[in-house]
Amino acid sequence: MELDLYQVDAFTDGVFSGNPAAVVPLFEWLSDELMQSIAAENNLSETAFFVRKGEYFELRWFTPEVEVDLCGHATLASAHVLYEYLDYVDPVVVFETKGGRLFVDCEDGLYSMNFPAWETRQIQVTERVSKALGVRPSELYMGDRDMMAVFDTEEQVRSLTPDYRQVSQLDGVCMICTAPGLDYDFVSRTFVPESGIQEDPVTGSAHCTLVPFWADRLEKSQLNAYQASKRGGVLTCEFQGDRVKIIGKAVTYMKGTILL
Repeated sequence: MELDLYQVDAFTDGVFSGNPAAVVPLFEWLSDELMQSIAAENNLSETAFFVRKGEYFELRWFTPEVEVDLCGHATLASAHVLYEYLDYVDPVVVFETKGGRLFVDCEDGLYSMNFPAWETRQIQVTERVSKALGVRPSELYMGDRDMMAVFDTEEQVRSLTPDYRQVSQLDGVCMICTAPGLDYDFVSRTFVPESGIQEDPVTGSAHCTLVPFWADRLEKSQLNAYQASKRGGVLTCEFQGDRVKIIGKAVTYMKGTILL
């Protein structure tokens, strides 16, 4: 069996930055075990697999260790592969996923993703969280999926050196750390050690939590965001009530063939 493989850097316009995702187009689904093995072999934060079903595509994402229910950068990468290499010409790509139906359109090299907006509730900052992050956040929130720590300054977020073992024991899938930005409306970093990802370079799905929070705090619906990982990534975001629009670029790093 031979499968096409694309590696795409998402939320960037140049290779070696943004968040790399592998994309494997399929004609029919492989076994879960085989897709998980391919993701582990790729050893990227996510490998995306999709199968066309008439007018939409079923889409699934795997980290090196587990399947996840929502992933932004690998969704963007999948749309990039469809438009750039698989002759897709419709104005919008519709993906059916475990996280719900997602929509992506492409115009002038910009991919615009329509994702759910997730609410948060404020919770007490605990010593356990402070020890895991190495510094006490000013505020702590629990969202529909992720925990979010809010800091006063961008420098605090950039200088974090968390204890990943302790972070993996916290509630939520992602540990999002965020603060007001100097050159952007807000900055963030996202840690997901329980899923086999110590720090995710650019996390589109984390902005389902971040955008509603900062839109309310800054009293604006249009937001420019920067994920301050080592690779870094830029996201243009819009809060639309129960939905979040996340816009970014993508560039192909590699095309190849999986031999099974």
